[in-house]
Amino acid sequence: MTVPRVFAVTAAACAAVLTTALPSSAINSYNATPAPERTEVGALVATWDNDDNPATPDRVDWVCSGTMIDADTFLTAAHCTTDWPDNVRFYVSLDQDVQAGLDAAAKKYPGDPAAQANAVAVQGTAHTHPGYPGPASDTHDIAVIELPAAKVKARWSFTPATLPTANQLGKLGPQGLNATDWLVAGYGTQEAANGPGGQTHPGGGVRMKAPVTFDALNDSWVRLAMTAPQGNGGACYGDSGGPNFAVIGGRNVLAATTITGDTPCYATNVTYRLDTPGARAFLSPFVNLP
Repeated sequence: MTVPRVFAVTAAACAAVLTTALPSSAINSYNATPAPERTEVGALVATWDNDDNPATPDRVDWVCSGTMIDADTFLTAAHCTTDWPDNVRFYVSLDQDVQAGLDAAAKKYPGDPAAQANAVAVQGTAHTHPGYPGPASDTHDIAVIELPAAKVKARWSFTPATLPTANQLGKLGPQGLNATDWLVAGYGTQEAANGPGGQTHPGGGVRMKAPVTFDALNDSWVRLAMTAPQGNGGACYGDSGGPNFAVIGGRNVLAATTITGDTPCYATNVTYRLDTPGARAFLSPFVNLP
């Protein structure tokens, strides 16, 4: 997977939300597999202006990951929807290989980013947490894209993700969470690879999944281990906003969203809890909470 071209343009959107780490956005190559069955997991696509004529967009790319949490609501991260040019437009695609779709659309609609985006995705309206960016203890790094349900249904079939109940992770506690199976999914790039020009993050744009294991829990964050010797994979650049599922009561629960991690994408995925009062208060106008 290659680092999406957008990251050079939206550096502010990818600024670290914790002082010691950078935002994550991809699934590692080790212990990872394609995830065609995770049809509720999608890619955030954007068009925006990158020249002196803001009247029309001239760039398009997939930029982050996310999850459908009902028929018309796509959950992602706030740092994916902020610090863009004024004419940015957001789209959501549930295709398995978004990069291939964009490549094909670029040949079919050369010089028309809007047509390229519409070829692979459905346009929506972004709603970013008004408190973002908050303090490190809770950055409020959460956003949703509201979509036209009829257009989404006409293109893709999926079952929305199951959100956690209030304080569900807290009630399980570290011991229960340590015994829980975890899975991260997204469209991001691979871990750092050394090359003649230095480190790069290859790949990206294809929906992947990988096992992770519980590491630590605090008021707003779940830290998940991505270490290969333990059989884990993990998140990297482009997976921001994407889901981290926990198997609770025999069901895949969307417990947290990928936000940040270590720079080379080898060790830790720092994820935003969705069972907290703050996350639930933000989500309640958009989705029926369990």
